[in-house]
Amino acid sequence: MLAIGSDHGGFELKKALMDVLTKQGVEFKDFGTYSPDSCDYPNIAGEVCRAILSGACDRGVLICGTGIGMSMAANRFSGIRAALCSDCYSAEMTRRHNDANVLVLGGRVIGPGLAEKILEIFLNTPFEGGRHARRIGMLDSIASCENT
Repeated sequence: MLAIGSDHGGFELKKALMDVLTKQGVEFKDFGTYSPDSCDYPNIAGEVCRAILSGACDRGVLICGTGIGMSMAANRFSGIRAALCSDCYSAEMTRRHNDANVLVLGGRVIGPGLAEKILEIFLNTPFEGGRHARRIGMLDSIASCENT
């Protein structure tokens, strides 16, 4: 199951992507926001990330105006590897090499056609493993360090 969420800046793009997911038969859970009214993106990012970390959802999609805020919020969660993508190549490589489990999009940066292609690539590209798995382990080690 895919977790999806947006703030007000990503609301319209989220609606468009949910229509595409529904037509393709992809199961998803919408974590809000449910209107274009102003809201706080960290709350939505937290809901999506907790759903992934609990195992209720396999991967997630977060959308805000630029994608930057959602990326920053999501990557605060140990075990989340969120990637802001604005092109198809980045979406492919973040799955192949980084095993990203959250795709972040900027609703005011890219249009629905490109977002649909990026999402399709993100959902259908496997992680290569191998030397990249070692690097994911290194990222996990960094995430578990405490700042002193």
